[in-house]
Amino acid sequence: MKIDQTKIKEILLQGSYIGVEDVKKAQSFVEKNKGDFLDYFINQGLLTADLIGQASAEYFKVAYLDLNTNIPEKDLVLKIPEEFARKFRVILFKETKTEVVVATDDPEANGLIEEIVKIFPDKKIAIGFSLSEDIDALLLFYKKTLDTRFGKIIADKKRVAPEIIDEIIADALGFKASDIHFDPLEKEIIIRFRIDGVLQEAGRIAKEYYETILNRVKVQAKLRIDEHFNPQDGAIRFQEKNKTNPIDMRVSIVPTLNGEKIAIRILSSYVKDLSLSDVGMSQDMQEQIIKSSKKSFGMILVIGPTGSGKTTTLYTLLKKINTPEINITTIEDPVEYKIDGINQIQANSQTNLTFARGLRSILRQDPNIILVGEIRDEETADIAVNATLTGHLLFSTFHANNVAGAIPRFLDIGIEPFLLSSTLELVIAQRLVRKICDSCRVSYIVAKGEISKIEPALSNFFTDKSYTLYKGKGCSSCANTGFKGRTGVFEFLTMTPEMQDLIVKRPSSKDIVELAKKQGFRTMLEDGVEKVKNGTTSLEELLRVVAP
Repeated sequence: MKIDQTKIKEILLQGSYIGVEDVKKAQSFVEKNKGDFLDYFINQGLLTADLIGQASAEYFKVAYLDLNTNIPEKDLVLKIPEEFARKFRVILFKETKTEVVVATDDPEANGLIEEIVKIFPDKKIAIGFSLSEDIDALLLFYKKTLDTRFGKIIADKKRVAPEIIDEIIADALGFKASDIHFDPLEKEIIIRFRIDGVLQEAGRIAKEYYETILNRVKVQAKLRIDEHFNPQDGAIRFQEKNKTNPIDMRVSIVPTLNGEKIAIRILSSYVKDLSLSDVGMSQDMQEQIIKSSKKSFGMILVIGPTGSGKTTTLYTLLKKINTPEINITTIEDPVEYKIDGINQIQANSQTNLTFARGLRSILRQDPNIILVGEIRDEETADIAVNATLTGHLLFSTFHANNVAGAIPRFLDIGIEPFLLSSTLELVIAQRLVRKICDSCRVSYIVAKGEISKIEPALSNFFTDKSYTLYKGKGCSSCANTGFKGRTGVFEFLTMTPEMQDLIVKRPSSKDIVELAKKQGFRTMLEDGVEKVKNGTTSLEELLRVVAP
């Protein structure tokens, strides 16, 4: 038996949760709009689902068990036979050696206690009240359905919140996704994974089950479950089955017209075993970056938009040069990958631990090498430049389109040209392109004229009459995309005496490119063309990422 609307009114009035005038307004609204009595109070902000649950529990003179935020494990729930659980709408909430606690939305059901005693004959029985929708959600534990259209496991409306969340995350990790999106529509939620930089739909959930999922994520991320109109940010540490190290994830929840959207960034350990070759650097590039990183002072900047692999490149370099003889300290927002032997500091705006303030503190820690997650403003840039002048090697990232544009932008934020000229050691710009799947890669012949039609600017790099290029047909290994994994395309600008002299004169991007090309500079497009010719990526993928 579920409590009817009239009974709920009585309970709420008796407990002074609402007043008589509130009830009159609600009744008037319901009669005019054919709505729901309780929904009116919740939408008006006068009640929450938890308050309704607590009031109902008071009426039955039992404890209120919040199954929304305190979700029992599936194995525990399934200890009660399905037939009994559905008949009496019972969920096993807790079990000890001497007692069991069960949740139900009908504590006065005839025969309930007698039947529970038969299942747990030697234990004390405690009964609590839970909301009907939460009971319904956990009864779904007795059903298991799979939709393998995308991969191993895809959630649908018949799956329950804890199971959905854990398996969606596990699935995303299996595909090495960097992000998970829960996008609310009017009647359903679309789940998307960002794999190799591209969002792909992974499944859909009926909207009626989304609130439980949303609240589960909020609880795991230590966010307020009663906040629905302001953005919230949190973190989750996810433990994979049969794995030792947990996975850290950032959670962002923002309100949209169709409900709250969840975006989860997976800060996984995918880069732990990467080498500079793995990230896509040629042998010449590797030698160049290692040579620069052995200097006793100077600044190495990695340039590119968000999601272009800048942090991965810097971490791979740090792993390469990390030895017990040097002190490496970082300040980041967030700390994306944890590396043994390196002192890593998490920036925190709430405690005023900014990049600039953290960098000042690091300089008092006797560092040899400093990594600043990002240079965002004049203050951080000024401290970074002065750190290199006092004998430190500093790595950082910076938002710019290419190496030529980075120098004028750096000067524009207030750094004196002579200081930048004397401290800048190496500038690297990069993008990430998807790699052709090895399992379904095929070759094809393309004429020079066809390439020129696709992009005229490429004619300078494809001078023969025809070329053998490659693409992926699509297979189960790559989820039928033709691509699996990503690699970088790079351009390196090394400081020479001539380039230092030019920087002092506040050059334009064009001036920098002209001098750099005289000194053997290769653009990202040229590096990408080499990767197209050797079958690492496709021509279309390169042009998608790198504009000529």
